[in-house]
Amino acid sequence: MAMKPKTDDPKLSPESTTSPPKKVIIKSADMKEEQQKEAVNIAISAFEKNNVEKYVAERIKKEFDKRHGPTWHCIIGRNFGSYVTHETNHFVYFYLDQKAVLLFKSG
Repeated sequence: MAMKPKTDDPKLSPESTTSPPKKVIIKSADMKEEQQKEAVNIAISAFEKNNVEKYVAERIKKEFDKRHGPTWHCIIGRNFGSYVTHETNHFVYFYLDQKAVLLFKSG
């Protein structure tokens, strides 16, 4: 008898049935354009694999920590305010469809 994998872990939830985000709007950036594109591509890939904002933010943060050194912070949502201090050239705030993504390095 074959066993199905457990799916109670939200990180292992099935892929979203909605189409991946298509509309990208950079709202504010203090970051090289190449790195902005990298952030957008990582975010799109993360949303394709999981639609839980917490885990998408975790994936983006960990990927940037790995590629560009610590310490990165990522916040994702539809409605939030922010006021942050970031390292020069290490900040981007963009929308993927209706989801806002704030990514910055500090510390």
